[in-house]
Amino acid sequence: MSVIPGALHRIGFGCPNKRGHLSNALWGLSKLSVWWLRLGINIERIKPGNPQQNGRHERMHLTLKMEATKPAGDNFLQQQAKFDDFIEYYNNVRPHQALGMKYPTELYATSDRPYRGLGELEYPFHDKIVTVTRCGRICFKGQKVNLSSVFAGQNVGIKEVADRIWLVSFMQYDLGFFDHETCRLESVENPFRAKVLPMSPPV
Repeated sequence: MSVIPGALHRIGFGCPNKRGHLSNALWGLSKLSVWWLRLGINIERIKPGNPQQNGRHERMHLTLKMEATKPAGDNFLQQQAKFDDFIEYYNNVRPHQALGMKYPTELYATSDRPYRGLGELEYPFHDKIVTVTRCGRICFKGQKVNLSSVFAGQNVGIKEVADRIWLVSFMQYDLGFFDHETCRLESVENPFRAKVLPMSPPV
């Protein structure tokens, strides 16, 4: 993940508006997807075990596997050369039926959202801002509340919504509640739950 910010700067593609993502972690998030959220990239998911909801992407993977890994390169450099040749062929030589027999490079446009790094998270309507520890905990009023290590180093907002009951939010997403006695986070409805990708309607 650490190489991605530099790549966005060098390549100049900018930040997409949305990104497909698969994860089995809590809330279906990873540290990478949390970083995407910080950049304002909306995450779109499919339901587990339903690859047909992401059919075009799965088909691209099949084509990549067949043309660039069978047979595989003898070493990393040779395999990378195979991937580079595939990218050139796939984007500039091979017409795509789904694109009206055009090439992807004929239709592609860079994002109008340049990568500018991450700003500070602010929670003006919460009582306190807390930075999640490396082990994924919230330290609040002498208590430790387990959240998730995917939020390590991120600021979350804490707001008292009832007597000694607090709401934990990350950006505009409410993650759950905890009380002063148990200090155990009770999740709300997953704000990052799966939804069918619009590019691949259900069949």
